[in-house]
Amino acid sequence: MAPSTRAAAEDDSAAHQAAAHQAAARPAAKPLTDTSATPGPRGLRSRLHRFDVRASPYVFVAPFFLCFAAFGLFPLVWTGWLSLHRVDLLDPDAMSWLGLDNYARLLDADRGEQFRNALGNTVTIGVLSTVPQLLMALGLAHLLNYRLRGRGFLRVAVLAPYATSIAAATLVFVQLFNPDYGLVNWFLSLVGVRPDWYADTWPAQIAISTVVTWRWTGYNALIYLAAMQSVPKDLYEAASLDGASRWQQFTRVTVPSIRPTILFTAVVSTIGATQLFGEPLLFGGGVGVSGGSAHQYQTLALYMYELGWPSRQLGRAAAVAWSMLLILLLIGAVQYLIARRNRAPQEG
Repeated sequence: MAPSTRAAAEDDSAAHQAAAHQAAARPAAKPLTDTSATPGPRGLRSRLHRFDVRASPYVFVAPFFLCFAAFGLFPLVWTGWLSLHRVDLLDPDAMSWLGLDNYARLLDADRGEQFRNALGNTVTIGVLSTVPQLLMALGLAHLLNYRLRGRGFLRVAVLAPYATSIAAATLVFVQLFNPDYGLVNWFLSLVGVRPDWYADTWPAQIAISTVVTWRWTGYNALIYLAAMQSVPKDLYEAASLDGASRWQQFTRVTVPSIRPTILFTAVVSTIGATQLFGEPLLFGGGVGVSGGSAHQYQTLALYMYELGWPSRQLGRAAAVAWSMLLILLLIGAVQYLIARRNRAPQEG
């Protein structure tokens, strides 16, 4: 090897050794994903972002649950506690423990007669008002689903009874059903019939059911109309090509397609009938609280009010309230079973 070449090789070796010493002397670089490092501003913002994403939905729904706990859950629990005591409305702090005696009294053969009468009246008025109401709403929605002139006005007009106050509507029907000078008895007298719409049980319940039906038919019709407009037009075209008439299209296409909506309105109307209060109270006038002179149209809600306020027996009224809640839960369970039974063939 030439002397100049050997010197150049020795210089390169010295340079590599110097570079190796400098690299060994430098501190090792920190990995980018090192989580043990102290969080800087970027890490803090990342953590705040993750907390915001996770906590924001709970913060948004918290006001509802707080209001529900204050005005829904607490009164419910407190009413259940009252139902286990004897409580006077004028002295609610002096409670005496009764256990389940208030509930046993409702089921007693002698002492629970008025409760059973109110329960029977609630069921009767509920059936008399719910069935015609939903049938007429279904037919009305079917008519409104056609292309009619003034369709928008008609859709608003059917909602007018719902916007009318219970007091105004009931007072009008009280005049119509007046046994002495009412318009209904004037028409019926033409065929020799003059029922007493106040004193007789069935006429009184039919009159109250008429008020309920008049107020809620348009509301349910709009719900049905919304459901009908979501039915695919292809089904009607196919049925028309097969020669189906309007009635057959309604019974074999429309009704099966909106069956979940029909079930929903039936349950909601049944719940509303269970809580019927204003119409029978105002229909009876001076004896409205007792549901007539012989309790012929006293509902469960009226019976609860009579116990809690005029009779000042808050404990018994609370037991009636919890009994109504159990009935509603039973109705909800039946609705769930029916809905699941209807879904089973579609899913499988």
